[in-house]
Amino acid sequence: MYNKKGKINKPVSHTSWRNKGFYFEDYETPKYEYKDQSKFSGVKLSLNRVSFIFFIFLVVAFIFGSKIIYLASIKKENYFTNKSLPSVFLRRQDILDRNSNLLARNVKLYSAAIKPRFVTDEGKLLINLRLIFPNMNMDRIKKKIELGKYFYIKKRLNESEWRKLWLLGDQSIDINEKQFRVYPHESLFSHVLGQIDDDNLGISGLEKSFNEKLTESNNPLILSLDANLQYIIREELISGNNIFQTLGSAALLMEIDSGEILSLISLPDFDLNKRMNIEDPIYLNKITKGVYELGSVFKTFTLTAGIEFGSIKANTVFKDLKNKIICGGMPISEHDKLPKNLTAEEILVRSSNIGAIRIAKKVGVKNYRKLLNSLELFEKINFELEEVGTPLPFKWEKCTLETASFGHGITTTLLQLAKAYAIIGNGGYEIHPTILLNKNITPQVKKQIISLKTSNVINSMLRKVVLNKKGTASFADKEGYEVGGKTGTARKVINGTYSKEKKINTFVSLFPINKPKYLLLVMLDEPKSAPGFVYEFSSGYKLTGETRNTAGWNTVVVAGNIIEKIGPILATNNLQASNKF
Repeated sequence: MYNKKGKINKPVSHTSWRNKGFYFEDYETPKYEYKDQSKFSGVKLSLNRVSFIFFIFLVVAFIFGSKIIYLASIKKENYFTNKSLPSVFLRRQDILDRNSNLLARNVKLYSAAIKPRFVTDEGKLLINLRLIFPNMNMDRIKKKIELGKYFYIKKRLNESEWRKLWLLGDQSIDINEKQFRVYPHESLFSHVLGQIDDDNLGISGLEKSFNEKLTESNNPLILSLDANLQYIIREELISGNNIFQTLGSAALLMEIDSGEILSLISLPDFDLNKRMNIEDPIYLNKITKGVYELGSVFKTFTLTAGIEFGSIKANTVFKDLKNKIICGGMPISEHDKLPKNLTAEEILVRSSNIGAIRIAKKVGVKNYRKLLNSLELFEKINFELEEVGTPLPFKWEKCTLETASFGHGITTTLLQLAKAYAIIGNGGYEIHPTILLNKNITPQVKKQIISLKTSNVINSMLRKVVLNKKGTASFADKEGYEVGGKTGTARKVINGTYSKEKKINTFVSLFPINKPKYLLLVMLDEPKSAPGFVYEFSSGYKLTGETRNTAGWNTVVVAGNIIEKIGPILATNNLQASNKF
């Protein structure tokens, strides 16, 4: 239709005003449409919407595809590390001795905890717990429930406890599974194995130093230790502690060619299964961590330096040896009345302090220091345990050569002392003490520290320390084992002064001395005289009432008993080894 002006009139919409005001074509129908002329022409597909959905799909597919490619390209152990798992579920590998005896193993155990926010009937819960755990402190449990925090009621459930708790069906009781470390020998290897925490991670000993290997490797950790020898030596140490009323004791048995440690014990020890919080210094690992002045065992180094540098010979005579001298304003005297004239060998056999000083002066500071440094007595030793002591700094000042010659004013660890004696005894070759079994039987070139000639001369002297009636270690003379060794009696330093009563008594032995294979070191911490003890000499003579408190009268006795007990085992092991080649 046309209006009066000749223009076409717009058709009137039949849509109401309300619909007309809120009708937005741009939002209701997309700009681009495709109308199918077929029988499905009523269906409208929005190209914008399809494109958007397709784009989102591509992005998601790309993200997941990239993740899959990434996971497939990396090493499994690098991604699925133990750190990504709760530590309570970590599985630790076994620890075995050299004979495959089990020393440590993880087992699956259950623990029970309380979730306070799920407790609906506190009285009923406490009654049930009392029936299952009659010795449990319910007042403590009640207070913890009131605090509202998750807490354990017992971390090691036996089968009966687990079953009873499970049958309760109480949602406030959380029974969970975790890995638990079990030590079949309890305290026998405590200072070696160390402990783990409640998260199943090593916190001391080999458990700590080999934590990564134990949690990631598929193979057990095999030690050089022998459980049978460890048990025998520990029993003899305990017996010695009772006889001589010691504060503690320690022993180390080592192969002097390989450096493999067959036994390492420090008393007192502790039950690894109880996971004790060890803070008392009495539980110190005396073999590796303790740093001591060790007394006359250093005289062997003095004689070694004298022989090695050509300052003396075994039969060199030292005349007019005084019973007491003054050095640096302090008196130095003999432990007993000795002859005025002694050979170098007799000085070692009879453990003369003044004689050792005379030899050291002939050697000189430069050469004596050179020998001690070559034996690495002053450096922190490289060892598998983290619990390793560092010798106190030593300065070569006025009178230090004299005191060092007989082992006073100079410190080291028992492990380093054993290493030094092993070097002297094995022909002069460097060794590295280890607590791991070395399966590599290929001979390796070793560094020569001292000459074979010096080694043989010193070994002969050490044998006479035990064999000679005037020697200080006659109680270690066990028939068939040809024991050689040296005693050391050192006063402890208490508040800056040397104590007259508190001592560290040591005996280092090598056997069989004609071709040494083993080193046994025994130390007694603060032993007392034992007048009620019956001393038996190799001649058959028996003595009681002895009040002397030196290494020759206590530590040597313990060491002799140990050698007598372990000797047959070592001999058998050597026979078995020889039959294999």
